[in-house]
Amino acid sequence: MPLRDVAATLAEVPDLLRLSRDARPRPLATRDCLAARLEQTVSRFPGRTAVIFEGRSLSWRELNELGNRYAAVLRTLALQRGTAVSVIMENRVEFLAALIALNKLGLIAALINTNLTGRSLSHCLQITASRACIFGEELQDAVAAVRDDPALAAIEHYLFVPDSQRRECPLWASDLELDAAGRDTGNPAETGANTLGDTALYIFTSGTTGLPKASVISNRRLLLAAAAAFRGGLRCSERDRIYLCLPLYHGTGLFLGVGSAFATGASLFLRRRFSASSFLAEVRAHQTNCFIYIGELCRYLLNTAPADNDGDNPLTRIMGNGLRPDIWHAFKHRFAINRIAEFYGSSEGNAAFVNVLNKDCTVGMSSVPVALVRYDVDADSIVRDGNGRCIPVAPGETGLLLGRITEHTAFEGYTCSEATERKVLRNVLEDGDAWFDTGDLMKTIDVGFSLGFPHYQFVDRVGDTFRWKSENVSTNEVGEILNGHPQIDFCNVYGVEIPGADGRAGMAALVLAPGVQALDLAGLSDYVNSRLPAYARPVFLRVLSTMDTTATFKLVKAGLRQEGYDARLIRDPLYVMKHRSTRYERLDESYLGQLRDGSSGF
Repeated sequence: MPLRDVAATLAEVPDLLRLSRDARPRPLATRDCLAARLEQTVSRFPGRTAVIFEGRSLSWRELNELGNRYAAVLRTLALQRGTAVSVIMENRVEFLAALIALNKLGLIAALINTNLTGRSLSHCLQITASRACIFGEELQDAVAAVRDDPALAAIEHYLFVPDSQRRECPLWASDLELDAAGRDTGNPAETGANTLGDTALYIFTSGTTGLPKASVISNRRLLLAAAAAFRGGLRCSERDRIYLCLPLYHGTGLFLGVGSAFATGASLFLRRRFSASSFLAEVRAHQTNCFIYIGELCRYLLNTAPADNDGDNPLTRIMGNGLRPDIWHAFKHRFAINRIAEFYGSSEGNAAFVNVLNKDCTVGMSSVPVALVRYDVDADSIVRDGNGRCIPVAPGETGLLLGRITEHTAFEGYTCSEATERKVLRNVLEDGDAWFDTGDLMKTIDVGFSLGFPHYQFVDRVGDTFRWKSENVSTNEVGEILNGHPQIDFCNVYGVEIPGADGRAGMAALVLAPGVQALDLAGLSDYVNSRLPAYARPVFLRVLSTMDTTATFKLVKAGLRQEGYDARLIRDPLYVMKHRSTRYERLDESYLGQLRDGSSGF
């Protein structure tokens, strides 16, 4: 074993010990929250830059005061502590201020995916029992389209937040920015009453079935995730600056980026959305030495035209998830990254991993009890022994990841108790035990000297969910919508691989309705685009004469997944919605070749 590897690993020990101290269990009644950490940061670094966004710069004092003014407005609405308030807004300073205000007052911020419209949006607003909705000018049309849904009668207040100033506040809402002008900028007393056990956020996940579910995020989980990021991952302080372009309604951007900054005083360079062409120029101009990524962004950056000075940039540490082994080393070398803190976790899960020892091609290790058990992918089920127990896999063998549920590793679940219970497995390895089913396949890998800690590598998703464009896609939800089209009798939705692309692209096998001879491609395209967000729209369509099912009438996906869109194996009609297109068209040999060689743009 190289001595250099041993020395590098031992050098990580002090920060590993600090992370262990920060992660030490505390009573849920302990008074603490993210907003309280922010107030501590303001007291230490009031004049230092907190956030830079679209040419605007705010200090920690200024950001905190904006949040306090928002809180003063929200207090007039007489919302009780623990009440949910939906937030649907693109990445910008006002999103941060709204989050600060809600957390200070002990209100739950239900963070809505900005891609959602129609039924999915209405559903998310409804299931959190939100009493108010804070929405950005840029999302006004989406909110207006569902506002009259009878299921949203509980929402009493709509608060408009200006953006481009091109549209006025609608008559059915109040202008939060205008109402906040001149309000008290002092810290509200309510913040001091917030405890670790209080719910801070609802973050939505597609899960494995149905419409999005609201994951419950306590102040405890939020602070633990932030500590894992700034202690174990980014190793940042007030002297650092974080490049953040991931959507703040997702845990990756919010927990790692915002959580690290609020807790340490590191400043944020915040972007509304990612731009590969602007990335390096902005990194250099704003001297960002930390970056919060998802694997897809890294692949986009690696696919840009290389330049001799790509490594001449201030980036030293990056943290995120989904950086696949096939591009890990190339990305690290080209952009001269010293530390890649890949992590694994989900919004609702109780098991998390962080690459705190800076090993290559791994999500690192976990401090909570986990197990990898045998899983039959084709049968889509856990393999059990004659006693009904799950079977642990051998070292290096792929298995389904389970996180043990204990007093200190609670599964906080969803707002729906039935959905929560469906994710819990009992009597897994012994009588009376309970485990969270992650729905993910993982394996252990050899990373050299690692202080005796096993290291893990993500393999794939299982079941009825696949990941595409950094989003979890529920095949049941997509299938239900496609089945509503008048030309479709039945469909089967699944994910397929595209060379060079992260995740799996959606593919739908369709059986046409009686009497329909051929798909109206233009009509189906319009239907799909109007009812599904971009990431959930099937990239490929396959028209079948019949649909295979099991004896219990479950759809058979395994064979369809294996055949994918390979025209050499399939005689059925195949269609594709090409990269950046909004129309389905025949999949021809020319484009099939582009898909195979990775030049299709996905």
